[in-house]
Amino acid sequence: MAKATQPVPPGFSTLTVHLTVPGCAHYIEFLKRAFNAVEIGRAPGPGGKLMHANVKIGDTLMMLNDTFPEMGGPPIAEGNWPLRLHLYVPDADATWAQALANGCQVVFPLQDQFWGDRYGQLRDPAGFVWAIATHLEDLTPEETQQRAAAAFGGGNA
Repeated sequence: MAKATQPVPPGFSTLTVHLTVPGCAHYIEFLKRAFNAVEIGRAPGPGGKLMHANVKIGDTLMMLNDTFPEMGGPPIAEGNWPLRLHLYVPDADATWAQALANGCQVVFPLQDQFWGDRYGQLRDPAGFVWAIATHLEDLTPEETQQRAAAAFGGGNA
């Protein structure tokens, strides 16, 4: 077997999201519809589950797999994951509408934010929350602090 030529495989980032999702194959189809994901590959496992899959959203690879409690994986309680998947896109409004049309629900409305992004949060059908954003302005730390103070009623940010 040939040795790897670099520690991070081609196409991957140093930090890569890897989600365990019940019904992984269906979730991949959702990602394709809602966020224009491109499926890179999948490795089927026992009982039709996916042991591993890769999709690409924008310029980022994401890894996925089904739950396997019979192999020691803990059971997963869907619907309230303690993380956010932050997705920067060229047009937050278009991506927002596409995600809503494919089963996402609003958590935090899409609007222009004091830090210079158009930003909102949606919960997908598997319970993951996606922060959708388009960067609109490059602000100095002082401008951001002033806008934060104004956004929170003039108090200290």
